[in-house]
Amino acid sequence: MERHVTFGRLHNFRDLGGYRADDGRTVRWGLVYRSDSLGKLTGTDLERFRQLGVRTVIDLRYPWEIAARGRVPDVDGMAWHNLSIEHRPYDQATIDPALDPWRYLADRYAEVAADGVRELRRALEVIAGANGPLVFHCASGKDRTGLLAALLLALLGVDDDQIAADFALTERATGRLVADWHALHPDRTLVWPGYGRAPEEIIRLVLADLAAAHGSVRGYAADRLGVDDDLVGRLRDRLLDG
Repeated sequence: MERHVTFGRLHNFRDLGGYRADDGRTVRWGLVYRSDSLGKLTGTDLERFRQLGVRTVIDLRYPWEIAARGRVPDVDGMAWHNLSIEHRPYDQATIDPALDPWRYLADRYAEVAADGVRELRRALEVIAGANGPLVFHCASGKDRTGLLAALLLALLGVDDDQIAADFALTERATGRLVADWHALHPDRTLVWPGYGRAPEEIIRLVLADLAAAHGSVRGYAADRLGVDDDLVGRLRDRLLDG
């Protein structure tokens, strides 16, 4: 099956299928995707998107990002949810190069995990109850999208090594994400050399921090998001084979 779905303007559209869960089942292909901004869909890209049969889109961006960059074009019968999980905006282009970059980003993810509990819970509910293929995305498909993907895969019983490997696949898109930044900001200087990067270390720090505070990602989801066995069961029934 195809992990990376190729588009002209989207750089980071991926299928979350194929990862093995702890009960021996695998995540079904063609049911849940992660992506960078679907506001870039036009022309042949939009037709390619329609061919995937996506029926639900979760947009994790701030409303002001959507106003500035657009949202997924209307497709008949498709549900769209804006669930802005990040509550403390920051500019990655201006991160101090002297900081430990991966610890810094892991700490920003921790803020999202703490602040965005209502939106994260709702996103999981939407995923569990969706009919047909679904995609969730942010701007680059890296940070907010990466956190939700990690939480979802962990609740499905996928181990940390597979979660980290999936997270790091964004590295294949880094060059195009950097090029997009320069095209959008021709008068600015990209201060942080790690812009667009997604090494495994970031999400491993996040997973370890959640486990240290709550015993596991499942513990975090139960303690902070109110995710019970019923919701986990519905996620697994919908997204795992068998």
